Amino acid sequence: MDVSSAPTALRTLPSWLLNQAALAANHLVADAIEPLGAHRSHVALLAALDELGPDSQAALGRRCGIDRSDVVAHLNALEARRDIRRDPDPDDARRNIVAITPSGRRRLATLQRHIAGAQDELLAPLAAGERAELVRLLTALVAEPTDRGRRSQH
Repeated sequence: MDVSSAPTALRTLPSWLLNQAALAANHLVADAIEPLGAHRSHVALLAALDELGPDSQAALGRRCGIDRSDVVAHLNALEARRDIRRDPDPDDARRNIVAITPSGRRRLATLQRHIAGAQDELLAPLAAGERAELVRLLTALVAEPTDRGRRSQH
């Protein structure tokens, strides 16, 4: 990513720089997992199921920030690979509960290894401490608004 040719008025805007970094990150991750037939939403869904356990399709979409209309298509792809299973919710027959399978856990581990390589490439200009600090700062930026208010009061 060469931003040196952009106008100074842009190169000094944190929002513009964050956007450029996000674009580069998205391309690196997509390039890392596309050969595996995966999409970043597949990673998000599998990670949520692995870490947080079975959940409804709607809750998974909200949790992962995936549009409701896209969740079903991504879950269909994961189900076709046998990475997840959907079972009727015993409390509400109109709803499915989604769970990760052993195959899905293995696939998630493979995808995470490929994504780790993309992260290393993205963050290559930074030392280990700077990487940790960047994560801390970005986490602060994406915190819930109520968290921002509490932090600024201390």
